[in-house]
Amino acid sequence: MFYVKTLSAVIVSILLWSAIALYGGLAGWWLSAIAPRNDSTAFIEAAQTLLEENSKGNVAMILIENGIITTEYFASSVDKIDRNTLFPTASMSKWITAIAVMTLVEQGKIDLDEPIVRYLSRWHLPDSVFDNNKVTVRGLLSHTAGLSDGLGFGDYEPGETLPTLEQSLAQPRASQGEKTISLGYAPGSEWDYSGGGYLILQLIVEEVSALKFKDLVQQNVFNPIDMSRSTYDYLGNFENISNSFDTSGNPATVYKYAASSATGLSSTAADLTRLVQSQLGDQNSASPLEQDTLADMRTPHGRMFGVDIWGLGTILYAPTVGGDFIYGHDGANDPAINSSVRINPDNGDAIIVLVTGHKSLATMLGFEWTLWQTGYPDFLLMDRAIESAYVPIACGILVIIICLIAFIFVRRAKIKNP
Repeated sequence: MFYVKTLSAVIVSILLWSAIALYGGLAGWWLSAIAPRNDSTAFIEAAQTLLEENSKGNVAMILIENGIITTEYFASSVDKIDRNTLFPTASMSKWITAIAVMTLVEQGKIDLDEPIVRYLSRWHLPDSVFDNNKVTVRGLLSHTAGLSDGLGFGDYEPGETLPTLEQSLAQPRASQGEKTISLGYAPGSEWDYSGGGYLILQLIVEEVSALKFKDLVQQNVFNPIDMSRSTYDYLGNFENISNSFDTSGNPATVYKYAASSATGLSSTAADLTRLVQSQLGDQNSASPLEQDTLADMRTPHGRMFGVDIWGLGTILYAPTVGGDFIYGHDGANDPAINSSVRINPDNGDAIIVLVTGHKSLATMLGFEWTLWQTGYPDFLLMDRAIESAYVPIACGILVIIICLIAFIFVRRAKIKNP
């Protein structure tokens, strides 16, 4: 009986410690930022080292402190990169789409909580066991509408003809496997990333505004803040672009994208800086949206493992000291495209990273910036947070086993020598 109770106590102790250590990993207990908190010089040096050691293609990085640019970094293996170089941004396009949608909400042309069937005539969601009438713009923006496509839109070769918006909705080209844009869950029941939801938003924008999607975004988002180079047109037709590279640094195809709203935006460090400064309420920037609307976009809607991760089109990376969130959006696409914009509304700090030639370098640096700013890891690299708990778990188990052995040894000694 003694050994059964002892073994049970040991198992419970190991499980309890493992849970505590894993929670600590998710809370950032075991992670160290690449620079001391509030030491901008040290962070800049560490960031540049990270970029230099990992970049295989082109990189643009902007650091903003209290709304002001403090650092600009540009590097390339072959191209001449500057603040006006056009980069593909992949899924960061969704953030711009969300901003465009919210301009129509402010104008009273879209109601976040009305069924989307009210706005659609050119295409409709396929019938399913779930109620399409419960799908709302709020759900589409926050990836809580019940769509289960998980798109990842596929690339198109430069010579290919792009499908119409309705054709893409009916039969999207996916980056992996075949996908259908339809309900797989009850609307509002859970969070599930959906590129298809943003393609639907593109159609809603066109139907409501009677404009092409790119023209509405130009009018409502780009023009007010002078995002003069940002475009949804084919990147290969422009001068001063970041060419594509694979992960080895070899030149790769500059692809076309059919899903403008989800993955088709190309932008520059300069344009995205103007966007960030408008989000921070820069008096010299005519923001497309009211500050109250921007705050609403950071209201949590999507959750993963009980953690707030998504607002209305914005990623909520980590909580801030002031009770807000580090927010923005990342993007990744083939062959090796990665982008990240992250903003701290507490202090007006931000980071912008645009990369070709690496699948995750912008996200990696965004993760380090978020950890440096808040002490918390963000969920996009949750594996790093989990891995940081492995050593503490192992050390804790070792201590428990050592204590067990010592306890048994002492007990036996007492029995032999009462």
